[in-house]
Amino acid sequence: MSWPLFAFLTAFFESGKDVFAKLCLQRCDEYLVAWAWRLLALPFLLPLIPVVGVPPLGAPFWGALLVSGGLNVVTAVLYVRAIRLSDLSLTVPMVALTPLFLLLSSPLILGEFPGPVGLAGVLLIVAGSYLLYLGQRSRGVLAPLRALLGDSGPRLMLLVALLWSITANVDKIGLRHSSTTFWALAVNLFIACAMLPLVLRRRGALAGMGGSFAPLLGLGFCGAMTSLCQMTAISMALVPYVISIKRTSTVLSVLWGHFLFGEQGFRERLAGTCIMVAGAVMITLGQGR
Repeated sequence: MSWPLFAFLTAFFESGKDVFAKLCLQRCDEYLVAWAWRLLALPFLLPLIPVVGVPPLGAPFWGALLVSGGLNVVTAVLYVRAIRLSDLSLTVPMVALTPLFLLLSSPLILGEFPGPVGLAGVLLIVAGSYLLYLGQRSRGVLAPLRALLGDSGPRLMLLVALLWSITANVDKIGLRHSSTTFWALAVNLFIACAMLPLVLRRRGALAGMGGSFAPLLGLGFCGAMTSLCQMTAISMALVPYVISIKRTSTVLSVLWGHFLFGEQGFRERLAGTCIMVAGAVMITLGQGR
């Protein structure tokens, strides 16, 4: 039952990645940030390859890499652009819908579907992540939904959630035909190489890299750890379970926002936090039921 530990570590590093991405966007082009997210993960992943070795690679591996890598190039750009265009309080809740999409995509792609207890946990985490943002700036209960109609940021993030429900399943196919560490390296390397032409075409995109190297490096580190922990957890458990627990990163984002940036509304979000934690516990206890 070590997979919940890796799933929660995924959530921790995912929230750190968001913090560093927001800091980088203050001075850097969004394409540069999306590229650095993957490129600067490589120095932390490459040293592990001599230890774990290179597994035999067949056609299923390369097919999965092409699909996952290609879609993640799109989601990387959309994700960072959404954060730039709109408040985190309106964009981040959309990502919490990924587990709902996974309830449709995982049975189709992998034949995986949660049991009754695990399914209830998935739904609790989705509901709790939504409740975290109800009181944000007095926007009202339906603020994230209304934002879909009038704000491009949440719409882009909703598309990211949909695409991630596909790539998470394809990642498991890639894992089955390689290894945890090698797959994490391969996906990040593919995305970094594919995005390089996009970055070079952006005039002045590299200009802010020097002055923001520290947060960019932090972004790369958190990205590398997120990939490693997520792939490890996915190799052990159902994809909807892992991604649902990963979405508890929104709880950590609330904590970072309150203690690091002085954001208000912490007490109002405790209800959503408790619901998400309850959902995570149900998923952990419900595996295999």
